[in-house]
Amino acid sequence: MPLDPLPYDKHLTDTLDALADRGWAVDHTLFDADLIAALRASCEARWQAGAFHAAAVGRAVNEARREDIRSDAVLWLDESDSDPAVAAYFQRMDAVRQAVNQTLYLGLAELETHFATYPEGAFYKKHLDRFRDDDARTLTAVLYLNPDWPADAGGQMRLYLDEVCTQHLDIPPEAGTLVLFLSDRFWHEVLPTHQPRMAVTGWFRRRIGPMPW
Repeated sequence: MPLDPLPYDKHLTDTLDALADRGWAVDHTLFDADLIAALRASCEARWQAGAFHAAAVGRAVNEARREDIRSDAVLWLDESDSDPAVAAYFQRMDAVRQAVNQTLYLGLAELETHFATYPEGAFYKKHLDRFRDDDARTLTAVLYLNPDWPADAGGQMRLYLDEVCTQHLDIPPEAGTLVLFLSDRFWHEVLPTHQPRMAVTGWFRRRIGPMPW
């Protein structure tokens, strides 16, 4: 899939400025409608083929399925994927990674990402995206794939803006919306959805290695 260069214009500059100022940003310009439609088609086809599995919480030996905490299903993706839309997604996100590193010096090294589907009634309760025993996840990136999302369909991301979670912003999962936020700072949840909801959820990770001393 042909992909135009990253639009490093005022819109992206505003997004980077927002990340620098408050640690989160919402962008509607970096993914065009054709790419969003292709990603949605890929997600739907893999869902219909039964490629997804129920999502879990925790990691390694602490990983567990907790339907009282989250009830979505996921399919992990990687850069070797043969789907042109997925390849284009990784290309665009790597350009975002480079722009963030050049501006904010976060040292982002790689992206782990998956398709996420929320059937009707699904949710994900309040959580942070950084594991207790692994602090590599640094910047969360959620890209929504749902065109013409109705106002009464639920499924918003509730992003808590303060440490004690008294202030929040509800972000509709409308196609083309990219939400970026620091993984260790912002509690968030997915409110129950009243119709199927799809996204590509990713985490930019720092490279973790032994100390030089």
